[in-house]
Amino acid sequence: MNIGIDKIGFYTPHLYVDMNKLAVARDIEPEKFTVGIGQEKMAIPPITQDPVTLAANAALGILNEADKEKIDFVIFGTESGIDNSKSAGVYVHNLLGLNPHARTVEMKQACYGATAGIQLAKGHIALNPESKVLVIGSDIARYGLNTAGESTQGAGAVAMVISANPRIMVLEEHSAYFTNDIMDFWRPIYSDKAFVDGKFSNEQYIYFFSKVWEQYKEKSGLELKDFEAICYHLPYTKMGLKALRTILDEGTEEDNERLVANYQVSTQYNRSVGNIYTGSLYLSLLSLLELNEGLEAGSRVGLYSYGSGAVGEFFTGILQSDYREHLHINDHKHLFDSRMEVTVPEYEKLFEETLPVDGSTLELDITKDTAAICLSGVEDNKRLYVRK
Repeated sequence: MNIGIDKIGFYTPHLYVDMNKLAVARDIEPEKFTVGIGQEKMAIPPITQDPVTLAANAALGILNEADKEKIDFVIFGTESGIDNSKSAGVYVHNLLGLNPHARTVEMKQACYGATAGIQLAKGHIALNPESKVLVIGSDIARYGLNTAGESTQGAGAVAMVISANPRIMVLEEHSAYFTNDIMDFWRPIYSDKAFVDGKFSNEQYIYFFSKVWEQYKEKSGLELKDFEAICYHLPYTKMGLKALRTILDEGTEEDNERLVANYQVSTQYNRSVGNIYTGSLYLSLLSLLELNEGLEAGSRVGLYSYGSGAVGEFFTGILQSDYREHLHINDHKHLFDSRMEVTVPEYEKLFEETLPVDGSTLELDITKDTAAICLSGVEDNKRLYVRK
């Protein structure tokens, strides 16, 4: 049975800050942001957007009524959970009006959560071929103002419908994975900001890639020449290139040119959004599929997922005939084109706006938020959501 990605959608907030201007404000050479880490814009979530609303907005534009009836499993990958008990997916299930006879869970393992969700979805579809599974990766990356990690913040969500006989990408059988208990990145439950050992995390990202790449080749018998492109989890867009370069000596000059060129295409959306943790790999995939018009059906695309702490996985997919007809290219172009730039002081003010943690009531003004689904306030320790 062929199982894979039948639909894919994306959402990011309507506000962003220019990385050149942020660098100047931080007395840093702009090229350190735009070239050194490869970021041009950073998505800024207003207080009316959280991981739930980002996820719901990402899925809203790709689901039709038939999908809503067929989806009987919602898997929400995030490391920005809003509740230590209730799954963020339950809110999304309600906001989207999905079939009530469904399972709904939240997956957590740093940036790996959505990948775990996809693998779980494949097993569910194998047992229930008529079902569809909604897998979402949604996060807001926060390191704090004037911190070393500030330039790798971001916000957004990617939503995917996993099904049998998918119209975009069939996920192949073989997968390679690796786990090791390390402290390269973590966020204790008492902190709303992450802690990171940046140099160590970069080293482990590449080390984990080497482990799963070698294991995948042994399992599958495939070589570098068999790949049209490889997409990476992108905490910043230069990170994946560092990993890709470690294996280019396995291919011909033609292989190298193709893979590097497609890698650059795969980073374009991430360059304008920033790090979205669980959704970053799939935003990279979406960028490749929507911006490379010459990518042919039958092409094999590699996918490297890395979640600090740490778990890594490498798996692959085959593009289906007429896959571009099932992408939402114009919707995503409009999403990017309609965003508004904020100044660095405005960004700093938005960053400091937080929800109450003492049980008090807060009513939010959602009129300035262009999203269809927003957070409208907090009352009795409950987040209140509105679908306009």
